[in-house]
Amino acid sequence: MVQASTFRPHAIALAFTALACVGAAQAATLRWAGANDIMTLDPHAQNHQTTHTFLQQVYEPLVRYGKDFQIEPALATKWTQITPTQWRFELRRGVKFHDGAPFTADDVVFSLTRIMTPPSNMMTSTQSIQEVKKIDDFTVDLILKGPSPILLREISESRIMNKAWAEKNNAVKSQNYAAKEDVFSNRNTNGTGAYITVSWQPDVKLTLKKNPDWWDKPTGNVDEVVFTPLKSAAARTAALISGQVDFMIDPPPQDQERIKKTPELKLLEGTENRTIFLGLDLFRDELPGAGTPGKNPLKDARVRKALYMAIDSDGLHKRTMRGMSIPAGTMVAPMVHGWTKELEARAAPYDPEAAKKLLTEAGYPSGFSLKLECPNDRYVNDAAICQAVTAMWTRAGVKTTLQTMPMSQFSPRIQTAEPSAYLYGWGVATFDALYTLNSLIHSKGAAGAGSNNGGRIADKALDAKIDAAKVEPDQAKRDALLNDALSITKNEFYTLPLHHQVYPWAMRKGIDTVYRADARPIPAWTTVK
Repeated sequence: MVQASTFRPHAIALAFTALACVGAAQAATLRWAGANDIMTLDPHAQNHQTTHTFLQQVYEPLVRYGKDFQIEPALATKWTQITPTQWRFELRRGVKFHDGAPFTADDVVFSLTRIMTPPSNMMTSTQSIQEVKKIDDFTVDLILKGPSPILLREISESRIMNKAWAEKNNAVKSQNYAAKEDVFSNRNTNGTGAYITVSWQPDVKLTLKKNPDWWDKPTGNVDEVVFTPLKSAAARTAALISGQVDFMIDPPPQDQERIKKTPELKLLEGTENRTIFLGLDLFRDELPGAGTPGKNPLKDARVRKALYMAIDSDGLHKRTMRGMSIPAGTMVAPMVHGWTKELEARAAPYDPEAAKKLLTEAGYPSGFSLKLECPNDRYVNDAAICQAVTAMWTRAGVKTTLQTMPMSQFSPRIQTAEPSAYLYGWGVATFDALYTLNSLIHSKGAAGAGSNNGGRIADKALDAKIDAAKVEPDQAKRDALLNDALSITKNEFYTLPLHHQVYPWAMRKGIDTVYRADARPIPAWTTVK
């Protein structure tokens, strides 16, 4: 258990001082830098990659991904599908939480129910579940809403808390992050995982230490993880090159050649399962600040197509991303089930003049005004991408202004659907397109549907296809539903995909680890020499 400080100094110098205190001589310490911090210590409050990356070291699910991204046992040792809608899980015995409490079925029932209950932001990981039943102290049944072909992949994101600890500390419900709620569970942890949270100073430092009583055995030698968020790309690169940090998963494209040429460093290259896209407000009847009284131009598919045709995706790839991206025509990356070569083709060519004509046809010959909101510390070159898009849209006749902000401020605005237009990235925890479709495209509804639908897309026919894919047991029919849903999203320009993120990891040559397409390094699999 840990109580995290709420002290928030912002000077980089303080962060480096913290790093220096770790001591370079400690070979089993992994000094890690990244563009953005975790958002909370509550494992069910935010569906946010950096938060997942570290909290999955502390809290564990029933099943997990192995090194080959196949499902393997974690807190459950065995599972049996009794009927198409009833799965029985036998739980691992002898597991203890970090405070010494034994792990039992009560913790599973409590945790999954907590995830299924608002204001949890992780309901997508339990979307197939109707009810959780305790059979005995080490057996639980999951009763499903219908057959689910990806149940095991979904619950790999459902992290287990200690029921008694949560009840004792008034943390029965998830933190309401969007409402800026401050509760015990967002400042303290008590999991079963390989690492224990020592301290967290938001925007300064997160420290984890090895759990000596972990039920599993690590394959690496990392006894301590010290993570320092450094928003500035130049600062992260400088910290790595100077030896102040050992590792980062988000080296800026402009610095990668320099890193490659530094004798003490190396890049571990790979493609992330994350798609970077633009979202648009499709809900409000009048778009704020657009200068179009009583109208929201973005509700017109012609306008959305015009905005898409104004984007030079090849230019973004070559210049902004320095070739370190895969231009995208669809909302899922190539390694995600549901992707096809046909879907990946652009929905319409880059043609600024044709875009202007479409705007005129839609009734906006003089264009309109639009504010684009973007994070500046989350995705590779996120602010630079938005600057480029702002210029492209303005040249096409849409007078675009840009507002950037840290992810900690940006994320709640997406969940409350505030922006008129925004840049977002989505990784696919299940490696199945349903995860994207249900979270980003489905209209807001129960069980996490539309949880990150920041544009408030609402298409009943599209919802029906997504809902059908959730329970369709026939693989060919299910694939057709996913394809139809992705095609509708693409052809209606409900979102504007830009690229799939290429995400090499940069590190000292003495670091050995396993690259993961979900951009979540595992310290227990890492060796520091």
